[in-house]
Amino acid sequence: MKYKILFTAILATSAMMANAQQTAKPEETEVWSPEPKVITPGKTGADAPSDATILFDGTNLDKWVSAQDRTLPADWNVHDGIVTVNKNSGNIETKKLYTNYQLHIEWRIPADITGTSQARGNSGVFLASLGKGDAGYELQVLDSYKNKTYVNGMAGSIYKQFIPLVNPARPPGEWQTYDVIWTAPTFNTDGSLNTPSRATVIYNGVVVENNVSLLGPTLYIGKPAYKAHGPAPIKLQAHGDKSEPLSFRNIWVREL
Repeated sequence: MKYKILFTAILATSAMMANAQQTAKPEETEVWSPEPKVITPGKTGADAPSDATILFDGTNLDKWVSAQDRTLPADWNVHDGIVTVNKNSGNIETKKLYTNYQLHIEWRIPADITGTSQARGNSGVFLASLGKGDAGYELQVLDSYKNKTYVNGMAGSIYKQFIPLVNPARPPGEWQTYDVIWTAPTFNTDGSLNTPSRATVIYNGVVVENNVSLLGPTLYIGKPAYKAHGPAPIKLQAHGDKSEPLSFRNIWVREL
């Protein structure tokens, strides 16, 4: 008897739900406001939309400073619409601090690159710089076209944390593209971690990091761990290897 009662109750509930669906109106689930802000998209995926901040347009480094001393200007070599790493002057980073954003950046390994493994066109995009040197969260830049190295240190990796899903590298001499969605970590009032940082990386039009949750800032040796911080600059690395310096162009960011 109890199963019959239960079955009857299920049928009654189903009938009530079906009746509610029939009597509902489509406008009950329509949202009309607030309307999203209208912006003008770029003509191509590489072109900056109208609400983007241009970090490098090929003419100057006015939006960048030395990462070693933020009172000094960025001293990399701007020429022919590109900027080439100056290894003698060290890393550079944005004047402005960012939290969550969409980043577009293009980079090129020299056609005459020499060296092997990590000593071959090494650099990095630090999605949040946490101080001098290589402090922060690093998206690796490297010649990964037929250049064997440890896979959590190849181009497209979140360095020493996440291996890229695939390797879509182009040969040296050709321009490569990163499109990144960065979500900064959040912290509780006592400094403990609330939510980890997350990154999605599209490398040459291919997803290589799919909303990964970072384990903490990048470490060359040891296990990463979070320490509370706020908004941070975006940093580009002047790596100390002896290979020929690489170049960047068309850098823009949209705050989210």
